[in-house]
Amino acid sequence: MDYIHIRDMEFYGYHGVLKEETVLGQRFRVTVALATDLKNAGQTDKLDNTVSYADVYTLCEKIVEGKPYKLIEAVAEEIANVILETYKVEVKGIRVEVIKPDPPIKGHYKEVAVEITRGAFDE
Repeated sequence: MDYIHIRDMEFYGYHGVLKEETVLGQRFRVTVALATDLKNAGQTDKLDNTVSYADVYTLCEKIVEGKPYKLIEAVAEEIANVILETYKVEVKGIRVEVIKPDPPIKGHYKEVAVEITRGAFDE
């Protein structure tokens, strides 16, 4: 299995259970790994034989900057579902990480994140 990685895409959204999260919004980072076969793309050097990174970025952007969710778990699930549905032939599995770098919770930590895996993913 081959993989396409798009790491640390940064967006601004209004996801959260606390009022300030849904009113003020905050930054989110998203990383995706797509399990796919890249042999044909590598041999032909044609974009038609792979998944467009720009299109995947745009799908993630629309989800994170669109409809608010209470949980980043729901954001990750929506990203996985949309990408798997959009690329049902090309993408056999997906790993999605959604990171909240600055959640409004008390304590000392670098960030909070969720990571989900859907479909065939060997890595």
